[in-house]
Amino acid sequence: MTIQNVTHSVTARRRVSTFIYHALMLLVSFMMLYPVLWLVASSFKPNGDIFSTATSLWPQNFTLEHYIVGWKGFGEYTFGTFFKNSLFVALLSSAGMVLSSALVAFGLARVRFKGRNFWFVAMVVTMMLPGQVMMIPRFVLFNKMGWVGTFLPMIVPSFFASGFNIFLIMQFIRGIPRDMDEAAKIDGCSWYGVFSRIILPMIVPSLVTVGVLTFMASWEDFMGALLYLNKPAMYTVAYALKMFNDSSQADYGATFAMSALSLVPVLTLFFFFQKNLVEGISIQGLKG
Repeated sequence: MTIQNVTHSVTARRRVSTFIYHALMLLVSFMMLYPVLWLVASSFKPNGDIFSTATSLWPQNFTLEHYIVGWKGFGEYTFGTFFKNSLFVALLSSAGMVLSSALVAFGLARVRFKGRNFWFVAMVVTMMLPGQVMMIPRFVLFNKMGWVGTFLPMIVPSFFASGFNIFLIMQFIRGIPRDMDEAAKIDGCSWYGVFSRIILPMIVPSLVTVGVLTFMASWEDFMGALLYLNKPAMYTVAYALKMFNDSSQADYGATFAMSALSLVPVLTLFFFFQKNLVEGISIQGLKG
């Protein structure tokens, strides 16, 4: 067998394996996306066709009525109010989480102080606690502080960082050579100057990752709204969808329509910051 034949054989095998790989990936992707596609397709179907034509993703009788009816909301409040509330909570929570997590991560990764190892271990331990364990103590605390019935319990905790986000940003910071810190300090920078001028611009992917993940968690937070919000005017989208479904006597079409709309901000954010998000999750900092 000549070298040319061997080359053609290897190339053919690579093409076949590449084709099989992409075909499998497309199949798996479709299986994962099918529930979302079904949700969006059902939002354009009349109520009578939603379950009678459940296997079809293409609406036979296209209608926008569900979006018109659903947007009217309930209790004199439209879904515009609920979207505004969710954006307010999610944006403030994301900003607080990014700022606080970056500061704490910088302190643990760069600043040498007494008890640093203890606080690092304490931070790691908090990552092992299920959120349900802290649910009742936090509710009791916020209730005594008079915060129940406001957005504060859903926003303020984000300004005190979280173990996972601190750890994520620390991995980025540890990849930045310490020589840059020393050079900046020789030029007269304080630790705050080193953080704002040297470290912060280099850890943008990790900050974007923390911001996007926090936004998504806040946007989808049903339990927090269930525990702390008691006025329809303050409902977030996640909680409003449940209450809307109860109040509208199971209007599935309108519920699906508003659920589809609730995906738009998260998907837009994901696709807009996709590159930074992938970089941040891969945990690759600047290598020295």
